[in-house]
Amino acid sequence: MTGFVPEDFAVPDELVCDGFVLRPLAAEHNAADHAAWMASIDHIRATPGFRGRRWPFPMTPEQNLRDVERHQQDFNERSGFTYTVLNPAGEVIGCVYIYPSDQPDFDAFLRSWVRADHGQLDGRVWEAVVTWVQVSWPFANVDTADRTRTGSRTDRDQTS
Repeated sequence: MTGFVPEDFAVPDELVCDGFVLRPLAAEHNAADHAAWMASIDHIRATPGFRGRRWPFPMTPEQNLRDVERHQQDFNERSGFTYTVLNPAGEVIGCVYIYPSDQPDFDAFLRSWVRADHGQLDGRVWEAVVTWVQVSWPFANVDTADRTRTGSRTDRDQTS
């Protein structure tokens, strides 16, 4: 694998779960994405994987749009993957990030957050995403911060 994901890897367009769906973050989500995380800064900062990190910090909707567009470009270039988490009504309730890890023992890092007023979904979103990445993505070792650490693909293949 020369890039973040192999050229022949079909990047998933969505993950459908009971109570939420993941879709690639796009400019059309900007207003709802901005509102979701701006109302949840303290909650996100308390979420494993975001503790002690620079983001989230207050931004204008225009600044957020530039950030969303950067994530969209990363997705299109297959250099990183950000998914918005939507509830059944189509409201943005969180985000999932799959990016190259800067740690030598890991292929990727995985982070997720949900809006403070949907905090009860945090564990369900996290478990679904970890399983999805373990089963459907081409990574041997994924850094999941202080939540869990996924095993190598070889280890998983031998136990399933």
